[in-house]
Amino acid sequence: MSPDGRAALGFETLGDLRTAELDHRPSRDGYGVNMPPTDTTTFVPSELEGVDRYKLLTGLIVPRPIGWIGTLAPDGRQNLAPFSFFAVVAGTPPTVLFSPGRRTGTPKDTLSNVLASREFTVSVVDERLAEAMNLTSGEYPPDIDEFELANLTPRPGDVVAAPLVSEAPAGLECRVTHVVELTDPPTNTVVFGEVVRIHVRSDLLDGTRIDPVGLKAVGRMSGSSYTRMADGYFEMDRPG
Repeated sequence: MSPDGRAALGFETLGDLRTAELDHRPSRDGYGVNMPPTDTTTFVPSELEGVDRYKLLTGLIVPRPIGWIGTLAPDGRQNLAPFSFFAVVAGTPPTVLFSPGRRTGTPKDTLSNVLASREFTVSVVDERLAEAMNLTSGEYPPDIDEFELANLTPRPGDVVAAPLVSEAPAGLECRVTHVVELTDPPTNTVVFGEVVRIHVRSDLLDGTRIDPVGLKAVGRMSGSSYTRMADGYFEMDRPG
């Protein structure tokens, strides 16, 4: 971590940070085996309404990274929308996925554009851009340009036509490799993309390492809740 990143967390040196980590590590005694039993409620997903399955899963799988997906329609219209059903799934080949839902069976603009163009971008959402990101999450007709709506500056990728958010601290250019429909008729579609360009603000880099505190990425919780990813940052060495 950079000195500025440590200072942001209130630590003068890397040694201070390490000491704080050790002080706050969970007890290794029995690796939790001897913890007192707790009351547990069990759900069978197939017996729940869709909204209840959604609330449980999005409340448990947290924090989720936000993929701010930029696409271009066949007629040249720009689209920008955030998705928290988003993840990196491989380094080789470099691959990310996101999963747009459907409006009463109709694909959202993002999915329609991706299926037509076979490309998209991902812009990283930091704390400065959180409100703009939230504004682009609304349900708008296809003729609305979310970049203009949120007062953002679009720029085309180096090798894809889909727009990136110029103000974002980092962005990815992606080409679609696989599209997986979930259920029949589909309720969600999983889009896999190979990352063909990675753009990162230079002050966040130490070689190819990213300063996580300086990145100030925002994560999605449940409902209308978000989290600042830098606030709870800590490190642990893997065993072995």
